[in-house]
Amino acid sequence: MLLLTHIVIALLGLIQATFTVVTPSARRLQTVHALLAGTVATGICLVWSAHASLVSSCISGLAYVSLVMTLSIVARYRLSHQIAHL
Repeated sequence: MLLLTHIVIALLGLIQATFTVVTPSARRLQTVHALLAGTVATGICLVWSAHASLVSSCISGLAYVSLVMTLSIVARYRLSHQIAHL
């Protein structure tokens, strides 16, 4: 059940991050960060409970975090330029 939760949160995080780049807002950025934190937290629980390989889990986790944070930075940049032009 935890694995399914982890996958759903991760997919929702990617979808939300992509959507936030297209139409940025402060609320959407907060949601992206919350979903990222949830994904990392459930990932840590999965590695700990299943005694999974830490190396492969960390590599895929770092790739996910890098992608979502990059999308978040782009969205924050776009949001700051929207606000500056008001």
